[in-house]
Amino acid sequence: MHSMTGYAGGAVSRTVDTEIAEWEWDLRAVNGRGLDIRLRLPEGLGRLEKPLRDRLSARVARGNVTLGLRLRLSQGKAGVRIDADALADVLAALDQVQTTAQASGVLLQAPSALDLLGWRGVQAQGPDLAALDADTLDALLLDDFEQVLDAFIAMRAQEGQALAALVTAQLDEIARLTQAARALLDQRAADMAAHFHKALAQVTDQTRSDPARLEQELALLAVKADLAEELDRLDAHCAAGRALVQAEDPVGRKLDFLTQEFNREANTLCSKAQHLEMTRIGLDLKAVIDQMREQVQNVE
Repeated sequence: MHSMTGYAGGAVSRTVDTEIAEWEWDLRAVNGRGLDIRLRLPEGLGRLEKPLRDRLSARVARGNVTLGLRLRLSQGKAGVRIDADALADVLAALDQVQTTAQASGVLLQAPSALDLLGWRGVQAQGPDLAALDADTLDALLLDDFEQVLDAFIAMRAQEGQALAALVTAQLDEIARLTQAARALLDQRAADMAAHFHKALAQVTDQTRSDPARLEQELALLAVKADLAEELDRLDAHCAAGRALVQAEDPVGRKLDFLTQEFNREANTLCSKAQHLEMTRIGLDLKAVIDQMREQVQNVE
């Protein structure tokens, strides 16, 4: 069993050609109904989106997964780079401004080179990926990502073990309460019969004159209030839950459905209880099932 939440990351420095490339991964996930993968990659590395998605999809079944990559070059063209197109646009705009100002008799001071460098867009942002061999860089990044992904899966597995222990304890409590309800059936039947006799005697004194009719009514009441099927299903659900906890495949959806079935049986037990102690057991069942449902929401 794996949790849907997890985190992994790390910074790496590698020499690519004559440049030193430094990058940092940030991989995290939270609960989700399905698998939603969102990538934040540096400009120019869009080609890595498919292989990264494929690797994540192969090992993650559910969760809202966010993967971020930051990349920079610490030598060569990683310093100040000029965007030639942006610079050309700025110079053309300045020329137009100077021409218009002169036509109006306004004298403008010419900007310095430093002023131009400070203009938005003139200095290119991000690493100069064109300075690196694409195949070499991609291979290094994808190889490093596998280690990050391994750590991410390991963390989800570790949290999954903790979830498995909690869910198992809750299944044990449900089984204990189910057994307590089963042990109460005979006493409940006797108490219900006594209550029925008492209630009937308060209405009419004819109850003793037709014992056959009385026994028939008691039998019908017993059939309507019978809890054997509900208790049997609770036992079956506990067995199914334990099998799912031990399964290696993603079981979050199945466990979520199972908690709904647990809750349905507990609701029926409460509605048919007609007995104070049985009602208490039913309410305790609902409380434990609700706690289990909250934990199951975290299971992949």
